[in-house]
This record gives sequence, C-alpha cells and structure tokens, in this order.
Amino acid sequence: MPESAEVIVVGSGPGGATVARELARAGRRVLIVERGADHRGRWYHGTHLGALRYTERGGLLFTREGLQIVRPLMVGGATALYCASAALPPPWLKEQYDIDLEADASAAAEELGVAPLDEELRGEASTRIARAAQTVGQRWEPQPKFFRPERADRFRCGAHCMLGCRCGAKWSAAEYVDQAVEAGARLVTGTRIERVLVEGGRAKGVIGRRGRARFEARAEVVVLAAGGLGSPPILRRSGLEEAGRGLAMDTTVMVYGVAAGPGIGREPPMTWSWEDPRGRFMLSTLIDPWLLFPLMAFLAHPRHLLRWPRWGRMLGVMIKVRDQVSGSIGDDASITKPLTETDRKVLEEAGGLARSILLAAGAAPDTLFTTPLRGTHPSATVRIGEILDRNLATPISGLFVCDAGIFPEALGRPTVLTLIAFARRLARHL
Repeated sequence: MPESAEVIVVGSGPGGATVARELARAGRRVLIVERGADHRGRWYHGTHLGALRYTERGGLLFTREGLQIVRPLMVGGATALYCASAALPPPWLKEQYDIDLEADASAAAEELGVAPLDEELRGEASTRIARAAQTVGQRWEPQPKFFRPERADRFRCGAHCMLGCRCGAKWSAAEYVDQAVEAGARLVTGTRIERVLVEGGRAKGVIGRRGRARFEARAEVVVLAAGGLGSPPILRRSGLEEAGRGLAMDTTVMVYGVAAGPGIGREPPMTWSWEDPRGRFMLSTLIDPWLLFPLMAFLAHPRHLLRWPRWGRMLGVMIKVRDQVSGSIGDDASITKPLTETDRKVLEEAGGLARSILLAAGAAPDTLFTTPLRGTHPSATVRIGEILDRNLATPISGLFVCDAGIFPEALGRPTVLTLIAFARRLARHL
C-alpha cells in the first residue's frame, strides 16, 4: 500500500532536515525519505572504512574532466562529513535576487551555537599559517564552526573529522531529523526516489525503489532535498528537463608543504580562513585525512606519494574557488564540469598566494605540491530565477526544491547555514 503524508521530504541533509523539523513541529504529517542509512553509532562510523561504505562509489566519484566529488549517502547528508564550517549568506543574495535570509541565518546560528573555536583549540600549526598570511597582506579570521566541544567527553577533532564525527562535538543535520521524528515525522531510509508523481500538473507524491520493492508515497506537497547532484535527475524524470543544465562546484584544491614541528592533521579542520575581497575565492587551513592523503598525492603525481610518511608534519592551505556555472548532469547521471578561463586564472592567482603563505609558515620549498581538483559543494543545478521562483517552487504545483541546487550562483563559502536559512523560509511559506 502507498505511504501517505501531507508533505514528503526527499533527502535529510541540512535543507531537507530543517524543512521536515519545522513542518513537523507545526503539526504537519511529514514523511522523510532518505536514500542512505543512519550510520551513527556503528563501529565503523567516522573511520576510513566507514567513509568507503557511505559515500557514493567509495568517494571515487569523478566528473568526465577528472574532478573528484565526495557525495555522502546517509542520514544527515553532507553534514555528516563536512568540516563544520559556517558562513552567513552572501550579501549578493539580497542585493541581486531580493532574498533576505539574515534573520533566519542569525536565529539558526544562535540556536546551534555557531562560533569560532576557543583560541587554544584552533591548533598551533593552523594558527601559525594564519599568522604567516599577514606577511602577504592577508588578515585571516577565526572560522565560525558548528562545533560544541563541551558536548564531547573528550574533544578529539582532527582531519579524521571529515570521515564522520566520533566524539560528538560536531552538529549534523541528522540531529534535526531526530527532532522531526520526535515531533511526529516518519523517516524511511534505504529508499531511492526515481520521480515525482505528477497528475494534472500537480505533485501527488513520489515513486522509487526500496531494496527490490517498489516504493510509492502520496502527498499534496513534495520537497526535493536530495542534493545538488541528486535532485536534478529526479526532476528530469518528472518532466523538468532543464534541471541539471549547468552547475557550480566551489572547485577546491589543497596546497601542501612539509615543515618542522607538528602539522595540521591532528588539529580541527578549517579553524582559520580568509575571503578574497572581490569574492572570487576563499583560503583556509585544511589537510586530507591520513589514509586519503596518499591517494590525492598519487593523483597529483606518483612522486608525491613519498610525502605520506611526513603527513604528521604537513601544512595545508585549502583554495575554494567561486567557480562559474558550466557543464551538466546527464540522463545517465554522468557529470561534466569544465573550468572556465576565468576559473583557471583565479585558481592560479590563489595558488600563488597559498604557496607564499606556506613558505612564510616554514614549509620547505621542495616539498610544496597541489592536489587535483575536487568539487566540494555541487550546487546551482536547479537555479532560483531560472527553474525555481523565489519561494523555491517549480513549475509543477506543489513541488519545491531545497538543497544546494537552488543557489543561483556558486557561494564560494560554506553553504550549510545558508541552506538552513532557506529551509526555514520555505517551511514558513508552506
């Protein structure tokens, strides 16, 4: 028999979890449908083995151009593996698109205790990098975080935090899912939605597979929050063929170098950051987890694999480019994302700055290298102003989208707080 609800939310990342929680607390009958499982509390959660289990293709998802994407498939979505960094919505959302998220973002930040880590927790090596940046004219600031160290028995955050939080200090959207369920929502995991059921131009539910069985659920309102890569194929199969034509990735690389003394691998990730005043890129302190590092080093060049034994002394600067919309998601779910000429120029300029900072922080010149490109925030695939209106509604009545795909452009900064604000706004509208 088909499931039924007033609202179906597909996906449990920050957008979907927030909408579900707000509507459930308002008394709506909400059904949350998640493709992945809830891996929290399992012995492998937060390990390299666990990351292979709950990321698409074991973390080896690539665009046709070779850009690597880590896509978690689990309750909480990408917040299960993110660096817990927070940033307010960019001003251009209000200036160019008349979307004011300031009050919602501030309320969410206050509720979740978003703030920089205390000075003694930011890491000695990370702080050394931030101070070295002053020599090239940059004033790095402590990065606001979705961390509450007091919740942990022992705060043990390091690069492994990107594999899943084991100490309990990092907030994830799975907590909002828990609160939605407490308020009466129902969660169904291990279910892959194929398309939206549309009758007479209106959304009437969703159809997919749960294991080998057919899954059907009916509701008058459907919110797709399956991610910037997950929602477009569903929309295309539902009749909105323009979804997935063009995307942004906040294209990212890390620049590494070995220095004397401890590196940043055992320190919390992204505790310091700096944004280019022209809004083109962001720099922060970051390094790959110990077992992922040799793969990324090898992909950069086999000789860099020799750096692995010195991972404990490695310094790293992340470059996140606010890339231009390009490429597409195919009907077969293949992804193409070429860099534009502007993207390449920005990346080259940022790379020069990162290398200068690492040298000023004490990295040996002959140890510097840059990792291959990766896409950290697949977004702008179902853009506001093109496919969606300002209320995140599609041309199909009753069908809304609330994930990173809604961004009209790349954010070039942490996305979670902006998504939570969008979701709060959508919940009020619904």
